Amino acid sequence: MRSTSAREPAPTMAPAASLVFTTLLSHGPLTRSEVGRRTGLSPAAVTKAVRPLMELGYLVEGVDEEARPGVGRPASLVRVDAGRALFIGIKVTGDEIIAVLADLCCRIRTSRNARLSGREPEAVLPVVTALVQELLTEAVGLGVPVRGLGIAISGDVDRADGVVRYSPFLEWRDVPLAELAATATGLRVTVDNDVRALTVAEHWFGAGVGLSDFALVTVGAGIGCGLVVHGQVVSGAHGVAGEIGHLSLDPHGPLCHCGNRGCVEAVAADPALLRAVRAATGRPVADAAEALDLAHSGDPGVRAVYAQAGAAIGKAIGSLVNILGPERVIISGEGLAAYDLFAEGIRDAFAASAFGTAARCDVMTRPLPFEEWARGAAATAIQAFMGSNTYEEQR
Repeated sequence: MRSTSAREPAPTMAPAASLVFTTLLSHGPLTRSEVGRRTGLSPAAVTKAVRPLMELGYLVEGVDEEARPGVGRPASLVRVDAGRALFIGIKVTGDEIIAVLADLCCRIRTSRNARLSGREPEAVLPVVTALVQELLTEAVGLGVPVRGLGIAISGDVDRADGVVRYSPFLEWRDVPLAELAATATGLRVTVDNDVRALTVAEHWFGAGVGLSDFALVTVGAGIGCGLVVHGQVVSGAHGVAGEIGHLSLDPHGPLCHCGNRGCVEAVAADPALLRAVRAATGRPVADAAEALDLAHSGDPGVRAVYAQAGAAIGKAIGSLVNILGPERVIISGEGLAAYDLFAEGIRDAFAASAFGTAARCDVMTRPLPFEEWARGAAATAIQAFMGSNTYEEQR
């Protein structure tokens, strides 16, 4: 594995080259003819796209050692050289930072985490910088350059400008995080909404591989949603596409931190569940884990709270499926710990609200630890470095 300056210019790729790269990333190794079939490119276009990436060392070609002998010339496979570059991914939560060092195929080589003493940018940025420095030291030991840093954070994030417009859990407004982190670390920095970043990883490597249209719904401290439409992770004209957490289901429902009433998040996110459980029991329930224990112990009032939350999530998913018609909806997030309590409500509300054949959508659960969210941040850094066109970021 060669090592060059981390300041090596990012490759300038035509859309066809970017498409070939991401196809090989998700489905490779592939023969050139298979690349052509998957991308719709002609053999000449595939060759033109592959050549510069091979010259730069990001793609390599070799004989398929598993090809059966005596059946003619062995197939030659093209694959991404995972060891050509490394990327750092950071997931920022309200009380912890998780960091991973990933290779060019976004496989995690090592990870780190650190607790936060405060949520203001002045408290978070030094912790991010310290973790990045630790992982840069690891990269030196591997002899591979780090080409970019991705940071995933909840809320309204302007990826193009690298600005956190509003993060309700951190109480940040208009923080130029990409600029601050680039100055502190010396790396190219990509900042994105955490659910969209996780959606990128699921699109490339997870339950969304091979699907042109799917949604990822996350349940936990908030209710998030990432969308893939026609093979692209979309953010919308204003960067907030997929905010099903702020669908208002009941105008007379509980007040949401966004200012509206009856939002899915005001009913089904962890803080809302905790408030409702306290009201139902009259007890000073400390946290989501204690609330979950009460529900699993059979407390009918607490179980009713979770059932109502499941119904809200199911109705929101039904609305999403009616509008976009995805092939699959993936439910994830730390809130899956309560999925057995949510499941019936989600299933019944989805069946009641999904229209016609939309109800055929595959709704599945997929537990993902926070390291996977950090891996998603690393995936966004790979996107930015390779000029990927699998992310709709044109305004």
